[in-house]
Amino acid sequence: MDYANLDHFFKSGKHHLKKGPIALIFAEDEVELASTILHHTKLGFMKTIIFSKSMPALPTEVQDRIVSVYVDLFNAPDVSTIINKISTLTSNQWIYFCYNAEYLFFPFCETRSVAELLNFHSEERREAMLTYVVDIYSKDPLTSGEVISRNKAQLDKAGYFATARVDPKTHQPMDRQLDFFGGLRWRFEEYVPYSQRKIDRISIFKASKGLNISKNYTFNNQEYNTYACRWHNNLTAAIISFRAAKALMNNPDPKSEIKDLSWEHSTPFKWQSSQLLDLGLIEPGQWF
Repeated sequence: MDYANLDHFFKSGKHHLKKGPIALIFAEDEVELASTILHHTKLGFMKTIIFSKSMPALPTEVQDRIVSVYVDLFNAPDVSTIINKISTLTSNQWIYFCYNAEYLFFPFCETRSVAELLNFHSEERREAMLTYVVDIYSKDPLTSGEVISRNKAQLDKAGYFATARVDPKTHQPMDRQLDFFGGLRWRFEEYVPYSQRKIDRISIFKASKGLNISKNYTFNNQEYNTYACRWHNNLTAAIISFRAAKALMNNPDPKSEIKDLSWEHSTPFKWQSSQLLDLGLIEPGQWF
């Protein structure tokens, strides 16, 4: 189903939001858009809604689960505004969001669906899930000419850390909330604005009345921003992302100075959740 613009979708496409889980993919360009869509349709989302200037060719067997909203994100409301609008139209449904060239991985995702994941998470009385944006990148991108290559993707196996998140009003540490850092945004921080260096993102959440997400991917409901409940560790997931590598290599300053995105702690990405579990980048909690 195609919609000509955001207004058209919000007026005529609300029926697509009645049953979740729902994936929202925001396409900043066409890079790996098709692979992003196909990856998420295989995870079992009821609907995958793509916000993009254009759509790639896709297999016919997935098209009944795809909704296309034609929009130029650089001349549209902020992504957070779009998510908040959708949240008001689909109360109590699970929503996930990402950008093109990003891929959701959660524990055992090769054999279990996203619906199974969220059913268990709901049973633990959780209404949001912490995801880490784990940067992937190609080795020698300038030499090889391959800034983004799924076959040659690498990730950092070390260098991740967290700091206490401080309440701006009380200046005290916030309960069960941390700011996480690492990957390319940390290693090349001189090229990344401070506000964009965090790698934590609450990208899976249950919509509810009055809920709002901000531009830094946190919510006005503070419990949504916690990494776990008070009793034990909960499930977490990762968004494997070429987005930082793409931005660095498209920016004239880092492009002229960075010769290689890899370092001594780079390792090939195997496109398997087991690797992320072994590296401690996702957490199964009590789910086995």
